Amino acid sequence: MSMKSRGVIVGLACLFTAAMAAPLAAQTVHRPRHHAPPPRYARPYIEIRPQPQHLFYRRCVDWLELQHRPSGAVLFPRYSCRWVTG
Repeated sequence: MSMKSRGVIVGLACLFTAAMAAPLAAQTVHRPRHHAPPPRYARPYIEIRPQPQHLFYRRCVDWLELQHRPSGAVLFPRYSCRWVTG
């Protein structure tokens, strides 16, 4: 094999390698670095309307409860409601 044909083969090999590496480099440059946050959805809101002839209303009670955590004892607010007739 002559020196000229070896140079042509090496040159073509270099061009082929550069052509294959260019799209890979372009893909990594244009990738987004951060993903978009997921869309926010509204929580369902349940509204209860008792019938007027029953005269229901909500009676709510709140209190403080002592809870034992690894960091120490913590006062934790609690809240409870129920429907009553009146």
